[in-house]
Amino acid sequence: MNSAALRPLLQQAYMEACEAELRAFKPGNVSVHSEGHGMTVEQFRQSARVSAPWLLAENLCLGEQVFYAVETTLGVTGCNTNLGIVLLSVPLIAAAATAHAAGTALRSALATVLAQTTLDDADWVYRAIRRANPGGLGRAGQHDVANAPAVNLYEAMQAASHRDRIAFQYVNCYVDIFDLAIPRYHYALSRFGSEDLAVLSVFTSLLKNIPDSHIERKFGTRFTGLVADRMATLDQALSQLGADESIDFLLHEIDTEFKRHGINPGTTADLTVACLLAVRLETVLDQGRSQTGF
Repeated sequence: MNSAALRPLLQQAYMEACEAELRAFKPGNVSVHSEGHGMTVEQFRQSARVSAPWLLAENLCLGEQVFYAVETTLGVTGCNTNLGIVLLSVPLIAAAATAHAAGTALRSALATVLAQTTLDDADWVYRAIRRANPGGLGRAGQHDVANAPAVNLYEAMQAASHRDRIAFQYVNCYVDIFDLAIPRYHYALSRFGSEDLAVLSVFTSLLKNIPDSHIERKFGTRFTGLVADRMATLDQALSQLGADESIDFLLHEIDTEFKRHGINPGTTADLTVACLLAVRLETVLDQGRSQTGF
């Protein structure tokens, strides 16, 4: 498979990942089952459509791809729907292209991509963050995005990694995705035979084990225990779910409670999209290897 044939497959993988995340009922998030937080499903679908070309734009650095994807999205939707998704997806797609060219694994190629970020990447990403103005952004004592960066993007993310789980992925080679989310996805897909339930299982596992950065930026730790408790209940219900049974009532109950309090596990949703994208990218790479005999 040559690079020209690869590009549409990478874009399709991104679009599919965004749609699959929307189709699963993830309490607190916008989905086809329940909108909220002043945002609609159609805004998220528009976001995926208009941002996708920028993730594959040639002659742009990684940071520029992030900025123009976010800027174009804001122009269409008028709100921040995909900053976290784009921040996680751009390196993954770049890694897939690198892995395809070099015949290496996605995760090792990703480590290379993240290690090679530049000061320009940081500058463009800072601009994207300022434009998106995510909820609860606040100010940082070191490498604040309100100022011009003095370090490369990897180092900037390293400084933020203790308070932001997306930054944490940058400096830990997406450990939450590869070591937690992807194994849970494959297990749940095999068990349930339903991608919607596999996505829910990934989301539940992440949120049960990892406090959501978006929630804690807005509320501190006020809801951390409640969210973890609800996800433990949901995880147990999933583990006991029979073939002809439904947990829709529980999902609606938790979703209503979260949205009543303004709880939006946005970072967890972003990590879920990254999981779905990585799974699809690995499938694309496997197909390419089988065609070329690698």
